[in-house]
Amino acid sequence: MNLNLRKAIIHNVSGNSQEELKDTIVDAIQGGEEKTLPGLGVLLEVFWQNADSQEQQMLLETLEESLQQQPQQ
Repeated sequence: MNLNLRKAIIHNVSGNSQEELKDTIVDAIQGGEEKTLPGLGVLLEVFWQNADSQEQQMLLETLEESLQQQPQQ
């Protein structure tokens, strides 16, 4: 991913409230457009870099369980 894209995404959501961040995430997921995936990836990266090991573990467990429930394609 281009570093400028990463910076632009962070700049666009910096200072957003929790509700605004939630709306951004929900809109990106519900829209289902491929172009929103980099933005979600940057948000995940920011979370991961700032999460403690317990929060990271909780994310990994949630992802693992959720992915196991997805239908195989």
